[in-house]
Amino acid sequence: MILLLGAGGYFGRTFAAELRRRGHPFIPLSRQTFDYTRFDLLFDYLRTMKPAFVINAAGFHGRPEEDALEAAREQAMLANALLPQMIARVCLMTRTPWGHVSSGSIYQGAKVLEEGKLRVERDLGRPEVREIFEHRPHWLRGFTERDEPNFSFRAEPCSFYSGTKALAEEAVREMGQVYLWRPRLAFSDRRSPQDFLWQFQREARVPDTIESLSHTGDCVRACLDLWEKRAPFGIYNVTNPGAVRTRDLAEIMEKALRLPQPIEFEGAEENGATQGKRTPQSHCLLDVSKLLEAGVKMRSVEAALEESLHRENGPRPGERVRVARARVVD
Repeated sequence: MILLLGAGGYFGRTFAAELRRRGHPFIPLSRQTFDYTRFDLLFDYLRTMKPAFVINAAGFHGRPEEDALEAAREQAMLANALLPQMIARVCLMTRTPWGHVSSGSIYQGAKVLEEGKLRVERDLGRPEVREIFEHRPHWLRGFTERDEPNFSFRAEPCSFYSGTKALAEEAVREMGQVYLWRPRLAFSDRRSPQDFLWQFQREARVPDTIESLSHTGDCVRACLDLWEKRAPFGIYNVTNPGAVRTRDLAEIMEKALRLPQPIEFEGAEENGATQGKRTPQSHCLLDVSKLLEAGVKMRSVEAALEESLHRENGPRPGERVRVARARVVD
């Protein structure tokens, strides 16, 4: 039996659906039905129920404009940093393996190959980087699980959300049998305020940058595959292979979804990791070699975007949504 925490959330609902599809017996828990944030209650529950695996899909994302609000920061710290540490202690004491939905947004930028050496480029909106992405994508490399986060409280500036997610990883990565799953800008064909595609088309102005993305369903399937295959515990980047430039994505969405007006982009003076923003936002590429080497396959970001956009609005008769502007990044 599997215990699913945060079953009512964005990732939690997807985990629940996939567990049902696979025929795994599981107990979905939400804060409304059971206060799993209390150490004593969760400890007694695990000792009594003895689950084979625990999934923590609970967390708090908030909105960029809330990042400086004390109430939002308190919720983020409790849900994203303190709760995983408490779950880790309970699972360690009960010898229960578990998985935690972390985030790839603890990085900024990518690694660029120059003269046989890799250097970190934090601003993926620079024209030089976009030119490399378009014509020499093999020169761009994503961050691996071995790279220390560079968008965290230890490497500011960062968003408060990213800081709390990095704190949790640092605290629990050596505590017992744990998978740390890192999705990145999760999207699907569902209309949800937490969905990247839904957010993207509703932003007043978006940066012209390059991103790794995770299809929510693909990500959850990969996480469960790691557990079912009994892959080694540890950190895994869980993004669809490849990357996409946001300007290309905007053009694709405008056509596929028949948006009433074009998506607007920030000017050169606004673009970048921190300029022109009260709250810094992560823009990064992640390497998924470790996931693939574990025998877990995910379809390309092009294929995942194509299906999601095709399903969300539906094509005209005889029309097929084509996503041809993403690039493969090793």
